[in-house]
Amino acid sequence: MVLYNLYSSLENIWLVAECINCLSEHSVSNTTLYFIDRLNQSQTCFDKYQQVNHTELCVECRTSYKILNDLYSNMSKNRSLCIDVEDAMNATRRLWSKDFKCLLTREENVPVIAVSCFMLFLPLIFYLSSYLHSEQKKRKLIH
Repeated sequence: MVLYNLYSSLENIWLVAECINCLSEHSVSNTTLYFIDRLNQSQTCFDKYQQVNHTELCVECRTSYKILNDLYSNMSKNRSLCIDVEDAMNATRRLWSKDFKCLLTREENVPVIAVSCFMLFLPLIFYLSSYLHSEQKKRKLIH
């Protein structure tokens, strides 16, 4: 009974952690190996520039981090993540944003911000043009 409970618990951990997504047959999948390689490249870059100011680290390691982040996003879309990959990426993102205070600008935010600003000023432009083009009636004060 004890062995069965232990086996069931371990099997449950295996299923919940989605370990099967990181493996193919009896070895680590190529996608996971590529992710680990990119992760190691990012970590090497972080270690190299960590002693200097963090601004230089953000500039020099940006490409490596962006490739790793894009790879993780693609793996997430393809549902090929396991808990080890998720944990490694969470730790890397925490280093990048909290410890090094780096930002990864997103190009898709620029159009959203531009349209939002336009929509914000649209009523102002409408009321201003309405005021300028309307005939102003002069009010006569009655004494």
